[in-house]
Amino acid sequence: MNSINTTANWLDVIRWDDKGLVPVIAQEQSTKDVLMFAWMNRQALEKTAQLGRAVYFSRSRNKLWFKGEESGHVQQVHEIRLDCDNDVILLIVTQTGHDPSIACHTGRHSCFYQQWQRSPEGGQWLVTQAVLQHPKTIYK
Repeated sequence: MNSINTTANWLDVIRWDDKGLVPVIAQEQSTKDVLMFAWMNRQALEKTAQLGRAVYFSRSRNKLWFKGEESGHVQQVHEIRLDCDNDVILLIVTQTGHDPSIACHTGRHSCFYQQWQRSPEGGQWLVTQAVLQHPKTIYK
């Protein structure tokens, strides 16, 4: 493999948005399921690389969010990938803390549990995944 850049700081290659954030997709290594979408700032990505576990930036709480800090559903990071435009991160992870794994705050395996289906009325969203653990038992 060849290095694609010679920037002294690997974080400088990333095209951060005007708020200093980059979108992040978490994909499960074993199933290839897309688990969730979140945001990272520079510090979150540095921590993720350093710790080998997913650390995101919570826009609603305006702070770092160590995935699983309350739920125990930690994401062990195997790979960090950057897209061709340098503006989206893909994490290849193992979701821990429950079997089968739970990544969504609703207690489901994936945040992408709603699937659009054409209907005579135009379309509808169908829930395609069961709740594996009720959120009230996950979060304090």
